[in-house]
Amino acid sequence: MTESELRDLLCELGASLFARGYSVGSAGNISVRLPDGYLMTPTNSSLGRLSPSRISKLAPDWSHVGGDKPSKEVFLHRAVLTARPEAGAVVHLHSTYATAIGCLAAPGEDAPIPPLTPYFVMRVGRRLPIVPYYRPGDSAMEPAVHQAALDARALLLANHGPVVSGKTLVDAVYAAEELEESAKLAMMLRGLPARELTPAQVDDLLSTFG
Repeated sequence: MTESELRDLLCELGASLFARGYSVGSAGNISVRLPDGYLMTPTNSSLGRLSPSRISKLAPDWSHVGGDKPSKEVFLHRAVLTARPEAGAVVHLHSTYATAIGCLAAPGEDAPIPPLTPYFVMRVGRRLPIVPYYRPGDSAMEPAVHQAALDARALLLANHGPVVSGKTLVDAVYAAEELEESAKLAMMLRGLPARELTPAQVDDLLSTFG
C-alpha cells in the first residue's frame, strides 16, 4: 500500500475501534512501519476523529518529520517494532477486558488468558506477557517492553492496557480485537470449569497458521 492509502486505512480502522468501544477519549495509539520511517497517531488525539493529513510521520531514527506531534508513547511502539522486524504495525488500546486482565494478572506472568478459542492462539499466540506497571509516557518501560516483545506478538501493560503487533496494520487490528474478545471470554468464564484447548491442539494451530 502507498503511504496515502495507509493514512486513510489508519483513520478508517481507528474510527472503527473507537465506535465499538475499544478506545475512549484520547486513549490508545497506533503505528505503521513505512519503507522510509513510520506513521503514528498524534498525541492527545481520538482514534475516532483522525485526519489522514495530520497523522504524524517519523524518520527511520524515530525523529518527528511531518504531521502533528506524535503520541507521547513513541518509545512503546519503537520497543515493539525494533524487537519484531517482521511486524508492520502496532496497536495500543485501553480496551476494557484486556485492561482488566492486566489489573488482575501478576507482572511476569506470561499466559493470563487461557487458550479457549483457536483464533486467540492464531492471532495472539501462546504467550501474552505482563509488563510491570510504569506511568503512561514513561520511557523507562522501553527495555521491559522490548524484552517482552522479542518472543510475543502481544503483551499487557500492567494496569494500563494491551499492546499488539501484526504483520500488517489490518493484522494488528484484528489481533487486538481478538485479544479483547478473548479477555472478555476469560472474565465471563472466570471460576467456571471451562474447557481449554489442549497443548497438542495449540501446537497444531501454531504449526499450521504460524
